[in-house]
Amino acid sequence: MSTAPLTNVNGSGNPAQNDTTAELDAASIVLGWEALARRRPRQHAEISWGARSDIGRARENNEDKFDFFLPDDAPTLAVKGRLWAVADGMGGHNAGQIASEAALKSIIRAYFADPGENVADSLRAAIAGANALIFHAARQFPDRQGMGTTVLVAVAHEDTLTLAHVGDSRAYLLRDGSLRLLTDDHSWVEEQVKRGSLTREEAQTSPYRNVITRSIGIGESVQSDILTERLREGDVILLCSDGLSGFIDEAAIRERLERASPSAAALALIDAANDAGGRDNITALVLTVRRIASYPGDGEAAAAAG
Repeated sequence: MSTAPLTNVNGSGNPAQNDTTAELDAASIVLGWEALARRRPRQHAEISWGARSDIGRARENNEDKFDFFLPDDAPTLAVKGRLWAVADGMGGHNAGQIASEAALKSIIRAYFADPGENVADSLRAAIAGANALIFHAARQFPDRQGMGTTVLVAVAHEDTLTLAHVGDSRAYLLRDGSLRLLTDDHSWVEEQVKRGSLTREEAQTSPYRNVITRSIGIGESVQSDILTERLREGDVILLCSDGLSGFIDEAAIRERLERASPSAAALALIDAANDAGGRDNITALVLTVRRIASYPGDGEAAAAAG
């Protein structure tokens, strides 16, 4: 078999004359990686965190999962930041447990492997990839039909928090003594509240409050919600499954976040949900912003990044 010389192709689809690509493309790639290696974050949020996941008092296995990836090298922090995530699986016969764990592993690998510098775009692509993975796995194995999971991903990049979520796992922000729900549930009762068919109080007691309308792995494609929040010193962020938010109210959540360290707060929230009946798996992941400052590093590197 004969091979033709490798040549560049111009916009018309024709080989560009006298323009071999090997040296030019290799040089561009090397320059790109060298530029990346010089990157430094302009700002850095010092975050302490803690997490707990509990089977609850009514389930036989825990389909909840939390995971994280916290790089400490400057180039990765500058481009991708740090990531925490929570997932709540569904499907029975261990399918939910498999879905939540596989989805988070897939998202973390895909997000940090993506060289793109747009956090939101990288998260959307990573979640789409996890959805395809779970969807096709469920089709291949008949006993995994209905396998799916919620996902809630938080990325701290410089002084910005980016959230991506599908389903009814929630993110809350405690700031200056006020607790605010950051995410919208992808659930049947939330849709009814938005339409005015149910009040918020009726939604909290509805027998359909656990029916979600969007999840990972149920369809061939999925739309993830993306939102951003500028971080401040003292902010406390809670990521949780509905086994927590569905059984204790916001006043109880705020009280436990205000009075404890992240690890102690996560444990106190789990205990409160169990004391309220523990009828579902429960996961709480708490992040506290201790300080936001210029990234420590040499001035030349910081100037090159700017």
